[in-house]
Amino acid sequence: QLQVVESGGGLVQPGGSLRLSCAASGFSLDSYEIGWFRQAPGKEREGVSCISTRGSTTNYADSVKGRFTISRDNADKRVYLQLNSLKPEDTAVYYCAARWRPYLNICTNERRAYDIWGQGTQVTVSS
Repeated sequence: QLQVVESGGGLVQPGGSLRLSCAASGFSLDSYEIGWFRQAPGKEREGVSCISTRGSTTNYADSVKGRFTISRDNADKRVYLQLNSLKPEDTAVYYCAARWRPYLNICTNERRAYDIWGQGTQVTVSS
């Protein structure tokens, strides 16, 4: 079964930082476009950031631009999301998702485009 696994969530104070990690189970990430999504209680799941297969294209939601950074290490077979200057409104379950795109250097924050999802990792920003 193809699955991605998130890690790195936790409780952090406002202004703090976390680094989330996404790893693959059952396949290699290096031919997959990766997206990060989040879902807060009572809200729809929203796209946060994405990165193309080769890592040269990235996109961010307006709400996280300048604070979050997505990156990938294909040798390490992981994708990272660095969360800086965290705010209480960033509190959510964060999900990693993948779709097979070995030839296109694009990515999207549209959740319906992805077909492999993880179980999520909780990020709580609170004093």
